[in-house]
Amino acid sequence: MLALTSLFMSHFRSHLRADLHLDARPVAIHGNNGAGKTNILEAVSLFSPGRGLRRASAAEMARQPEALGWKLKGVLQTKAQAFEVETSSEAGNARQVKIDNKSASQVALGRIARVVWLIPAMDRLWIEGAEGRRRFLDRIALSFDPDHAEATLIYEKAMRERNRLLKDNVRDAAWYRVLEGQMAEAGHRIHQTRAEAVARLTAAQDAAETAFPVAELQLLQAEGEMPASALDLRAALDAGRGRDLAAGRTLLGPHRSDLLGTYAAKGLPAKDCSTGEQKALLVSLILANARALLAEEGAAPILLLDEVAAHLDAGRRAALYDEICALGTQAWMTGTGPELFQELGPRAQHLTVTDRGGASEVQQQ
Repeated sequence: MLALTSLFMSHFRSHLRADLHLDARPVAIHGNNGAGKTNILEAVSLFSPGRGLRRASAAEMARQPEALGWKLKGVLQTKAQAFEVETSSEAGNARQVKIDNKSASQVALGRIARVVWLIPAMDRLWIEGAEGRRRFLDRIALSFDPDHAEATLIYEKAMRERNRLLKDNVRDAAWYRVLEGQMAEAGHRIHQTRAEAVARLTAAQDAAETAFPVAELQLLQAEGEMPASALDLRAALDAGRGRDLAAGRTLLGPHRSDLLGTYAAKGLPAKDCSTGEQKALLVSLILANARALLAEEGAAPILLLDEVAAHLDAGRRAALYDEICALGTQAWMTGTGPELFQELGPRAQHLTVTDRGGASEVQQQ
């Protein structure tokens, strides 16, 4: 079991203060648009590594106009033990994390909390640029391997420095060797973790009985195949330096990968599917992620599903709720009205969010 069994918010987004006490059942949150429902999901997303589901800066999360900083506290209950987690940001400062009252890294947080989300901004995932699909896959990969985030940070930092040298037309190979070594080691790890995540999702979909369509996945590289090892990637970066100098940027590496999806039953590329079919494919992948983690770790991740019910018909909505409950995952879901969660009934705990003069108020039912 993995569940957030308490959540305290102070000066976070539209929430001046909220103190919630929960169990491991799904959490159904309803209220008018703009009431602050998604802000609760964003708070929960910060109990995992990264910048949260909106990818916002710490300053952007502070309640306005006070901008005093913000604090989130909660208890993460795992199958082995409970962890008291606090994450906060004072005005003008970066986000800090504490686990059991001791300062901790975000990588350490990722080792105890797996959180995966699906938000309306992802609805165009299959038809927009590859960057969004890489980010989607990286969040799934992170749920399997908490060290994936560290590898990504190392790679991106080294690549930025290499790209700066390329733009400045620096040709001395000595300036590049250390950076390319770092990129090769981290880049190979990133690619391997992504490929393993795709394999896990594929296996979880193949083994499931589900109302949602199977998405065949393919991890592709923009410039041919990814080199088979870190040594090969380092050699390729070295060999491609002249071309990269002409372009002013690095043209080979995991930052050039793409995730292609196909509606398996129809043999239709996801980008050519209807809006409803594209959404169903995304839901299928999120559920597959949860199944794979349940099989490997003994606990499904916390799922954050923002406005997911609004895009599903009643039959598929009921099927989604049944699958969530069967997985035993604490899924936090938002919708504009309680009727969207009628099929859940007492299998879920329900929250109502209202806007009280610019401040969100949360009521537990």
